[in-house]
Amino acid sequence: MVLDGRRRLLALRLLRDGGFIDDDHPVEVFVETDRARQAAAVVLTNTAVPVHVADVVAAIGRMLTARLGVKAIARALGYGEIEIRRLASLSKLPAVALEALKTGRITLRQARLLARLKDKGQQVELAQAVLDGQGLQEWRIQEQLGEGRITNRDPRCGLVTPKLYSTEGGRTEADLFGELPPVLLDPEVLTRAWLKRAAEVAAPLEAEGLTVHLCAGDPDSGDKGPDLPEDLEQLYYAYGGLSEAATIVYRAARERAQTAAEAVATVEPESPDEDAAGRLAAFVQARLAQDQAGAGQRIATALVLRPSLRTGVEVECYGPAEEAEPARSAADEADEVEDATEEQGRLVPRCAYAPPRAAAPAPEVEGVSHVLHATRTDMATRGLIRALADAPEVALTALVARLFGTVAVWPPVGRSETALAISASAFNPSGGRIVEALDGAVRERLDERRRAWEASGMTMIAWVHAMDSADRLGLLAELTALSLDLREDRTSLVRKTARTEAAEIADLCDADIARWWTPDGAYLRPHSREQLLTMLERMGAETDAAARLRKGDLVAWTEDQAKARNRAPACLSWSLASEDAADAGERHDEGEAMNEDPEVDSEADSDSASGVGVFVVTPSGEAALVDAVEGDAAG
Repeated sequence: MVLDGRRRLLALRLLRDGGFIDDDHPVEVFVETDRARQAAAVVLTNTAVPVHVADVVAAIGRMLTARLGVKAIARALGYGEIEIRRLASLSKLPAVALEALKTGRITLRQARLLARLKDKGQQVELAQAVLDGQGLQEWRIQEQLGEGRITNRDPRCGLVTPKLYSTEGGRTEADLFGELPPVLLDPEVLTRAWLKRAAEVAAPLEAEGLTVHLCAGDPDSGDKGPDLPEDLEQLYYAYGGLSEAATIVYRAARERAQTAAEAVATVEPESPDEDAAGRLAAFVQARLAQDQAGAGQRIATALVLRPSLRTGVEVECYGPAEEAEPARSAADEADEVEDATEEQGRLVPRCAYAPPRAAAPAPEVEGVSHVLHATRTDMATRGLIRALADAPEVALTALVARLFGTVAVWPPVGRSETALAISASAFNPSGGRIVEALDGAVRERLDERRRAWEASGMTMIAWVHAMDSADRLGLLAELTALSLDLREDRTSLVRKTARTEAAEIADLCDADIARWWTPDGAYLRPHSREQLLTMLERMGAETDAAARLRKGDLVAWTEDQAKARNRAPACLSWSLASEDAADAGERHDEGEAMNEDPEVDSEADSDSASGVGVFVVTPSGEAALVDAVEGDAAG
């Protein structure tokens, strides 16, 4: 027990130097012959000097080399076998990695991250880069660990329970350190189990005459689904094309579908299979009814079922394509309607409505040449311009009516059919995606306005002018808002002037997108892993565990965190104040990063890296690890 007797030896030397004893003073020495206690004595030196965790790891590695079993080591140290196994896993790290851990270049968490790599050469390369002052490139390790990993956050797990996966022969691998979710080792078994459950859902639908396609692939991996006939198109909610009664039916169907989805999402894994199957069937039927009602009660002939983590399946309804009915007889107006329909990205049925026309003087064309007619109409236009400029209320009416006929009415009133030479178009992104909480809410308001105009039996200008000032301004705001288009399809096509106008508008109306919407999966998927982690960090969410998730799981995690915190990225705000605040935050973060040690992640990791109090001796004489290391090793 030479190491444990260090303080005793120093005391004896002090007595000798003081003349109290001489070199022949006899000292009793106890010799330990039990190998496990010998190893424990070597480790338990913190009674004199604190031991670094890297020394503990190396000592356990030597015990294993001496053919001491995990149980024997755990019994000698008085600690659980799982913690010894975790430290034993770290003992397999190369010496350069343990040196980096002992010198504080990497933390215990980062050492565990290195230990998960299978390639020893890469472990040495990364650890050596740390010792050379380059830091640990955690993103490289995370990418390798996340590549091909299937966890319980996979969309197929929404329909396949762990019990069903195990019954089908699927294997699961748990993380030794308890930091990562379990990995499903047999993705083909998971797919087979999902298809089996989805086929049970599709059976009653196929009995009704529907064609059901099961698509178990992950859309993020490039699987776009089955090849559908060209004469089929997906059924959507026809904004601007449903009557008031049809809209009421659609909203009721949408409410039922949302209620059914919530019922499916709240099913516990331990619930009876009959209960879960009944709720899932009700959800699919409700989604089918919703899409058919939203498309004007068009018949759905085909369904595509995809995996969904929340509801088990995601339903896409398809029906025969229908051509839009041209509402104008003139050839140019028919062409305009066709072009506008193509811009919508999909063809939907539209209700036919013939608006009334106000009385107007007949033109004098008998014996009048084209030049004279053009001169007369030109001068009459100038006269009305002067009169309208002196009547602001009438000008507001005319402007609102023109925008209403262009943006909210279908088919839109063409340029040749209106008095004002003003053209506008509604925001219409490619792909036809509409966010219900944002532009979808504005479109529904205009739907209500359109139905009110049709029910009034008045001309468009008369109907607008009959409104009170507040309603007219509200309609103008909705029409103007839906005509906004600030998209930039490429990073090299930045619309600087449009951005300045958008910033002014945002500041004037105190715009904050988080009031109505937080980032969803469709928005988050184009982001890289690093961008998602930065987004989580800026919203104050935990990033260490998220950094170890695969891309699909990270997207879902970010969506949940943003919703829980009611946060939206600053880049979605056009407000100058928000942009300045974001820039200031970035500069502050960069300043802190320059002033702090980049290798130290947290106070807990720093304490663990220093190794203070790694082991203590209990009153019973057994050795045990302190709570700080226990929590760190357990992740």
